[in-house]
Amino acid sequence: MAPTSTPQTPFGRVLTAMVTPFTPDGALDLDGAQRLAAHLVDAGNDGIVVNGTTGESPTTSDAEKAQIVRAVVEAVGDRAHVVAGASTNNTAHSVELARAAEQAGAHGLLAVTPYYSKPPQEGLYRHFRAIADGTGLPVMLYDIPGRSGVPINTETIVRLAEHPRIVANKDAKGDLGRASWAIAASGLAWYSGDDMLNLPLLSVGAVGFVSVVGHVVSPELRAMLDAYSSGDVTKATEIHQKLLPVFTGMFRTQGVITTKAALARRGLPGGPLRLPLVELTHEEAEQLRRDLAAGGVQL
Repeated sequence: MAPTSTPQTPFGRVLTAMVTPFTPDGALDLDGAQRLAAHLVDAGNDGIVVNGTTGESPTTSDAEKAQIVRAVVEAVGDRAHVVAGASTNNTAHSVELARAAEQAGAHGLLAVTPYYSKPPQEGLYRHFRAIADGTGLPVMLYDIPGRSGVPINTETIVRLAEHPRIVANKDAKGDLGRASWAIAASGLAWYSGDDMLNLPLLSVGAVGFVSVVGHVVSPELRAMLDAYSSGDVTKATEIHQKLLPVFTGMFRTQGVITTKAALARRGLPGGPLRLPLVELTHEEAEQLRRDLAAGGVQL
């Protein structure tokens, strides 16, 4: 059973883009995935994203992706929305992944802009429509031109919003002006996909976050969101400013690398990385420890 949702918050409000835990020999750690997902929900998340970039989706197989969805859905039940990454730069493969995620029990899909091939806007439109047409699940677009090479233009977002199952957008474009126009014109539920801009995006109409730093500061993110929603902007700003070192430190290098290092220091499941990702150096690990400590997180 899927958790309760509303058109305004179809996937919850505080979601963590969860890492995929591996065993010491690099195999999938499904028990660890379940324990980590349950921990994140206990910490204040009402949504979990699996099989995204932070879940090392480029290096997990299709079968592993389905296993992860099933395990996390089993672990969190109706306590949180489980949103499965189901998009590559191959539209047909993306539709297959979407259908497999639906069969595995996912509550929704995260569809990222096709990367590397740099399709035109009409190609993006048809790609996302094909994914949305492929299942009965609600879809969150994921606009991240820094990784994909092309943005989803506002006009394309508005066209896609006409599809009954395209209900949200994860915004990692880093442009508050364009976000403002797209939120107003599309009516989609807007989620921040850039932790440094979580609070600013709320101010222009976002409803929540899809976060990486939620692995270590979910209670603080929930408190910031609740404060803002209740009208206490001063408190929300104080929390945002306290977390600035965390936002900075977790992205000094690739976010999966720092997240798994932080989880290991806190005794939480994460395990090793799959190449081409590599572990932090000793100096990088010490910098991460200092950054997180400056934001109130002890490793």
